[in-house]
This record gives sequence, C-alpha cells and structure tokens, in this order.
Amino acid sequence: MSNEIVQRESLKKTLSRLDVLSLAFGTMTGWGWVMLAGDWISLAGVAGALIAFLFGGMMCMFVGGAYAELTPALPLAGGELVFSYRGLGYFWSWVCGWAICLAYVGVAAWEGIAIATAANYLVPFPQLIELWTINGSTVYLTWSLVGTAGAAIIMFINLIGVKQSAVFQNVGVVGVLAIGVVFLTGGAIMGDTSNLAPAFAGAAEGVSPWAGMFAVMMMAPGMFVGFDVIPQAAEEMKIPPKQIAGVVYISILMAIAWYVIVILATALCAPEEIRSSFEHSVPVAEVVAYAFGSPIWGKVLIIGGICGIVTSWNGFFVGASRVIFAMGRAKMIPEVFGKVHPKYQTPTAAIVLTGVICMITPLMGKKALVWFVDAASFGTVCAYLLVSLSFVAIRIKEPDLNRPYSHKRPMLAGALAVIGALFFFHLYLPIGASSLIWPHEWALVLGWVLIGIILAIAAKASVGIVSPAEREYLIFGKDYSRKEILGDFLLKNKIKE
Repeated sequence: MSNEIVQRESLKKTLSRLDVLSLAFGTMTGWGWVMLAGDWISLAGVAGALIAFLFGGMMCMFVGGAYAELTPALPLAGGELVFSYRGLGYFWSWVCGWAICLAYVGVAAWEGIAIATAANYLVPFPQLIELWTINGSTVYLTWSLVGTAGAAIIMFINLIGVKQSAVFQNVGVVGVLAIGVVFLTGGAIMGDTSNLAPAFAGAAEGVSPWAGMFAVMMMAPGMFVGFDVIPQAAEEMKIPPKQIAGVVYISILMAIAWYVIVILATALCAPEEIRSSFEHSVPVAEVVAYAFGSPIWGKVLIIGGICGIVTSWNGFFVGASRVIFAMGRAKMIPEVFGKVHPKYQTPTAAIVLTGVICMITPLMGKKALVWFVDAASFGTVCAYLLVSLSFVAIRIKEPDLNRPYSHKRPMLAGALAVIGALFFFHLYLPIGASSLIWPHEWALVLGWVLIGIILAIAAKASVGIVSPAEREYLIFGKDYSRKEILGDFLLKNKIKE
C-alpha cells in the first residue's frame, strides 16, 4: 500500500422505491420478447414455452432469495462483487464481478442491434454503404449508425445523473406496460384459442419435447436478468433496507407475468404456420398485424418494443457501470473506473466504457443478437452460482451480521439458490441439454475474459500490492467493513469513523 491517503469514492442516494422497481422490471423487459417469442413457441410449443419460463422464473426466485437477504445487509455498489468478496474471497469476487459485467454489457450491447431493427421496421430507411457480411447477415453503415446513435444517447443520459436516468426509465416502463395491455387484450379479442397449438413441439411426430423446452430454458436467464441490478443501485437508494427484499421478489414476479402474457398473446394472435412464416422479420409485430388485420398495429407494438429496448438498455447501463465502478474502486481494474464525476456524481469512465462497447456492436449485424443473449445468459448464471454459494458462506462465517431482511430457514434458502443456479449453469456446458455455440458465442465469452485479464494486469502494475485492510475499506467502506480485517487502517489513514 502506498503512503498516500486512501480516498474512497461513493455514490449519492437519490433513488426511490418506485425508481428501483422500475429499474429492475424495465431491465428485464427488453426487445428479446419481440424477436424471440415466436422462436420459443416453435422450439417448445405453447405449453412447453410457458412451462420453460415458469420453471426458469421459479429458479430465479430461488436465486433471488439470496439477493433479497444480501442486498439490504450489504447495500453497496457492485452487488455480486461485494457479496462474493465477503463470502468467497478476492479471486472468486473478481470472477463473479466480471461475469455479471458480461451479462450486463452483453445484453446492453445487443440493444443497439435491436433499436436499429425496430427503427427500420417502424420507419423503413435505405440500407446504404455495405460494410461486410457476418454469418449470412449483411451489415450496412446506415443501419449500424442508428444503433450507435442510440447507445450514445443512453450513455449521455447516464452521464448526467442516475436520477435523470430513473425518470427516463419510469416513462419507458409505462410505455411497455401500456403496450402489454393492448397486446394481451387484442390477442384475446382478435385471436383464437385454437391457435394455442401445438402444446408441445414435436409431440405429433413422436419427438420428445424436452429438447425444445431446455433450449427455451437456456434463454430464460437472459430474459430474467435485471432483478440483479437492484444490488448494483443499492448504494444510491433512499429507501429503508428492509424494503429492498420486497422489491427483488416483486420485480421477478412481474417479469414472470410479463413473459407468460407475451407467450399467450403471441400464440393467440396467429396459428403456428403463420407464426413460423415471420421468422425473418419482426415476429411478434407481424403476428399482431395479422390478428388485427392491419400493419398499423404491428407498428404500435414496435413502439412498445422500443420502450422495452430503452428501459432495458438504460438498466443494463446502470448495472454494468456500477459493477465496473466497484471493481475500479476496489483496485481490481484500473482506478480510473472507480472515480465519480465531481458535478454529476456518476462513474464517468465506467459509463463511457459501457457506451463505447454498445456503440461498436451494431457493426456485427442482426445475427449477433442471439449470440449476445446466450453469452450474457452464461455470465448471468456464473454470477448467480457464485452469489448463491456466497450466501451460504456468509451465513456460516457471519451468523451475527446485521440482516434487515432474514430468511427463517436460511440454509434451505441457500440450498435452493445453489440448486437453481447449478441447473442453469449446466445447460450452457457441452454436457448440458443445450450449450453455447462454437465459435461465435464462446468467442464472446473468451474475449471478455481476455479483456478482464488485461485490465487486472494493468491495475496491478499501476497500484502495486493492495493490503487486505485497504481492499476491505475500498469495497465495504467504514460502515460495513469487518473490524477484524480493517484493524487500525482508518486511524493510520486519518479516516474518521
């Protein structure tokens, strides 16, 4: 540790309970449902897709139980990073933090692809200046610039303050909910219950439905990821810690209800042979236009989809930048990422890094959307598993930790969280029912690991050895640090207790 006075940056408390709930739910309802709902039904059937998402939601509720207890106990930016450091130590904390960064940055990255697709459907524009073709998808400069411009706008909103970002989020969520009501009501009135077929994909041919259901379950973590931005924003909340747990559970339940509505409404709107014919367009918008008998209604749904894009995009910007900020503050990556703007109190470098990545990814074309979903989902389940293990470890190591919300049967809650996370984790491996695609999806994962290693090496070269006491203070601050590790660090560095 250097002889300089250690300074720990902190974030301003500005978020209300409604802001936090809107942040979580809006993050979980992005653009994926517009493009992928038809695929879910084709892969698993209507009942199969519903079961896959209900089961995936239940597994997320188990993992959410760990978050519900840990977040109010340790309400600090970084969330997963903080929990895993406390329970599992430095190495696994770094892995967990960088894994959840992959989840947030991965989903935020494909929102640029999504906004360009949505804008082109809503108001078709010329596809000019062909750049290249990736996996059969031709990338045009005009199309890519829409996504790049969208990323720049979201980055700017986040740079000028989290409260401004929250207001933006609340407006977007209202738009998503309004379109959801129109979608379900319209599907029920204009659709036909005979369209709720097949119940399970492959049943008529005697094929087992499990493969399709597992394929849909593999996508579920990427759709539900978002409740975990709550601990990222915990340091900026101005609500009683005990209420945080309720927000976690409610956000997951709202997301489960949302995806059930989307699957049912998509199925009601058009029969299977019509749904499958739209696979190269914007499927959910097309089935709505088919059911209502007018392309105008497809464009109306796209407006709701755009609201979902911006709320999800904004939420993942908040989540990614706060994890990167926490890692920079803890000197796990270069310190510049742990600094906040003197006026706006936002982690400038962390937001800019997230923004730059999101501005580049539209250049990868439409086919990259699924790659980013699956790679982000893999990062999600890695973090979920480590958080679940951290929950158990902290319960054993620190039974007397102040827990504003506490499970009545903590070891059962921990076991269920670990089981849920392990179930999701095995799906992505070659031994699972489905796995990441080589080389595209594994390349994204390995590329992210390489970037992390480079940043870790750069941090170590610039700051040298960081003592356990200093790291403890940087991660937890004076209020949540373990006194036996902190020792006389505060006194030596003239930090007021």
